[in-house]
Amino acid sequence: MTAFEALITIGVIALGTLLTRFLPFFLFPPSRPLPKWVAYLGRVLAPAVMAMLVVYCLRQTSLLSYPFGLPEAISLAAVAALHLWRHNTLLSIGAGTVLYMVLVQLVF
Repeated sequence: MTAFEALITIGVIALGTLLTRFLPFFLFPPSRPLPKWVAYLGRVLAPAVMAMLVVYCLRQTSLLSYPFGLPEAISLAAVAALHLWRHNTLLSIGAGTVLYMVLVQLVF
């Protein structure tokens, strides 16, 4: 790739990024009410994505061989308990990840 082609590639990527960042503000200005489908997606999409991520992360957990999914179950319970207690997504996911790594590396 030549320097000119690299500049064109960077420009297209930057334009695409800017377009995806600013387009919602142009399509849905604050002066107009949001369409019902956009409000619905805003309400249900984040929990749906989180549920898909949980399924994706647990998809290869073996319940029939040692350690029988115990590190995953303990970490998942810790994430849920921390989130219900503190309502802090970063704290619950970070602590759950650290707990899982400690369990896998040192305990099981």
